[in-house]
Amino acid sequence: MRRIWLFTCAVFLVASPLQAADKVRLSISALDVSFLTAGVASKRGFFKDEGLDVEVIRMNANVSIPALSTGDIDYTMVFASVIRGALRGLPMKVVASFMDSSTHMLIARPEHKAVKDLKGKILGVSTFGATADVAARMMIRHSGIDPEREIKIIALGPDRARFAALKEGIVDVIVISPPADSEAKKLGFNVLARAYELFTFPFTGIGSTTKKLREKPDEVKRMIKAGIRANRYVRQNRGGAIQVMMEWGKTDHEAAANTYESTWRIFSADGSMMENGLKVVIDQAKQSMNIDRPVAISDVADFNFVRDAQRELGIKAK
Repeated sequence: MRRIWLFTCAVFLVASPLQAADKVRLSISALDVSFLTAGVASKRGFFKDEGLDVEVIRMNANVSIPALSTGDIDYTMVFASVIRGALRGLPMKVVASFMDSSTHMLIARPEHKAVKDLKGKILGVSTFGATADVAARMMIRHSGIDPEREIKIIALGPDRARFAALKEGIVDVIVISPPADSEAKKLGFNVLARAYELFTFPFTGIGSTTKKLREKPDEVKRMIKAGIRANRYVRQNRGGAIQVMMEWGKTDHEAAANTYESTWRIFSADGSMMENGLKVVIDQAKQSMNIDRPVAISDVADFNFVRDAQRELGIKAK
């Protein structure tokens, strides 16, 4: 009888890590390179290695923040939207950055040669407040045009809808991520600006509610560790990253390879949120939301979790 009991205990001890995996819902806004961290963490087992059973859910940015607030999702990678939510008084914060700039670019019809030509024109974005929208406004403002007053902005949904609207002449310019630039060039459209050539700021990462941060700090840390490990895989394993990119974005090898070459450097190697970059995102959000009051970084971000994750991974904290 004692032998049977010992055998049962042994089986339980072996099986329990699998049974104990935390079920987590993570939102992204697109199946493109901007959110490849989640794709790599899922497809290469980094979430699983951290004891996480993660369901990655594609969700518009204007839906993900209410869903985060109500607990319908646990985390979101839509970094800027979490900051906007915090500025509106919602109890949420960002805890890690997975990309050090935006992958987005402005692609315009052939008659437009520079961003300064867009004054008075029509811009197509995904949804208002999404990462694509934020990146587009930053690029346009950088050129000296006020996107709030001098450009008409319309929400068109996913990449294919924006690209179709550009081809049909419904809009003059769209904001989109690679590999759309490859096809655009073949059709005679112009890439007017690439965000990562202009700015350094946290673009995608991990954000959650203060309730989650308070009640499940170890889970938060493991989510960050999985993301950092995924990013290091992207930076160090070109072939593997391109393969995941093909599966993740449903694209061919040529487009995935071109995308990889133009973006791999902006995948954060350690998940750090640099304060000067955070200030850029905060200032952009304040401007678009007409907020005049001062906002402390601690109001929208918590650095403790990423530092703990870095420590466990043997990464020297910045």
